[in-house]
Amino acid sequence: MYDLCRQHHIPHMNCGKWVVAQDAPQMEALEKVHSFASSIGVPTYFVSREEGKRREPDVRAEAGILESPSTGIVDSHSLMQFLEADFEEHGGICAFRSPVTKIEAVRNGAGGWKITTSSGDEESSITAETLVNSAGLTAIPISNMVLPPDRHFRPYYAKGSYFSYALSRPKPSILVYPAPVPGHGGLGTHLTLDMVGRIRFGPDVEWVDDPTDLRVNDRNLPAALDDIQTYLPGVNRSAIGLDYCGIRPKLGKLGAVTSGKGFQDFYIKREDGFQGFVNLLGIESPGLTSSLAIAEEVERLLYQ
Repeated sequence: MYDLCRQHHIPHMNCGKWVVAQDAPQMEALEKVHSFASSIGVPTYFVSREEGKRREPDVRAEAGILESPSTGIVDSHSLMQFLEADFEEHGGICAFRSPVTKIEAVRNGAGGWKITTSSGDEESSITAETLVNSAGLTAIPISNMVLPPDRHFRPYYAKGSYFSYALSRPKPSILVYPAPVPGHGGLGTHLTLDMVGRIRFGPDVEWVDDPTDLRVNDRNLPAALDDIQTYLPGVNRSAIGLDYCGIRPKLGKLGAVTSGKGFQDFYIKREDGFQGFVNLLGIESPGLTSSLAIAEEVERLLYQ
């Protein structure tokens, strides 16, 4: 991703990330994150309390700090515009505002896939050799068009609001996340940065039934303020306000990290019994920065 951004002048910043613990159970969670990261080759290391105070004096971490030096941020719109243009330059065709209404697996995919879409009052169909379901919030309904009822999934939608900060201090120069909590629907109300250095907090978690419900509300603001103040005690609560929200596709309400059950996201699978069909479910926001790696995995599943 960094190589792509540098090569094509996509705005990005390798700012790094801290995951902070305030007590012994949270520190145990950091140890597990570090162990897992090490097992898959992602560099992380623990920062001493003294170094932490020197580098980011406004951040509280009573029990420990785990640093991810390779974490960064990217201008998401610029990245998506590049990927769209690159796709079309290589012969791809985008059909926006054309919802899929029906999918037929010809001889369980051996004869291809007939995909029917609608645009206004008109329907049209194409036949493809392979089908990659990467439909985000509608990926599970698409999957359920293909798989038999006993293999259907239920979609869950985690709405997350972000909160802006109107003051210039405190202003850490690194992303700050609270230690992960098993069973929580998200990663906690963390501190993130944009490309010009402004900070915002979020997202929180609000379970909704409608994946188009993007109305921002302050229902969870008091709890979010308490979360933020645990790792940024000097923050001015009155300067935090509503910003925007998004919705994450989920495979359940237990969160991405479940107690004793591993991970509950990023379902990437070539489905048994259906030739040329790869399902991508539960791909929430990290899916954008993971998109190049996901594409390589899809290619491996289909052609290697």
